[in-house]
Amino acid sequence: MQNHLSAAADPIGWHGTTILCVRRDGHVTMAGDGQVSMGQTIVKGNARKVRRIGAGGTVIAGFAGATADAFTLLERLEAKLERYPSQLERACVELAKDWRTDRYLRRLEALMAVADKDRSFTLTGNGDVLEPEDGVIGIGSGGNYALAAARALMAMPDLSAEEIARRSMKIAADICVYTNGNIVVESI
Repeated sequence: MQNHLSAAADPIGWHGTTILCVRRDGHVTMAGDGQVSMGQTIVKGNARKVRRIGAGGTVIAGFAGATADAFTLLERLEAKLERYPSQLERACVELAKDWRTDRYLRRLEALMAVADKDRSFTLTGNGDVLEPEDGVIGIGSGGNYALAAARALMAMPDLSAEEIARRSMKIAADICVYTNGNIVVESI
């Protein structure tokens, strides 16, 4: 699966997600835009694609792809976190195993970015659990734009994780027609 969902991956032509996760100086911020598009039409501008999950909201998750599929995966991840509390990596690996081997889950069209106070991961339907080497994850239609902007802004030592995420999302929204400026931010 690619780092973004394309029209080929989604036969209905739904687009419109940019999720960015930035880790810096012991803080992690995840940001997501609110746009959902079908073809050339904006269907919704204030979707909430970033949320806190797990006991006490200790994990933040963002999703790109089909909404129902993403919610199914979020529920499964929450169940794994209940089974493996304070073990985000183990919960992600267990979800990825299920996602790859379960006939029903294999058909789900979504990507997830998840993070706790210590680690960040990208989860894919191919069974991938990827931890970024630079602390930055970008997924969705505008994910590569936000990722590039965030990596460039990481060179500015005076910016916090949240400032980098907000500025990067604005840049992505200015470039990607499937990304808007209605940004939801969660930080740990």
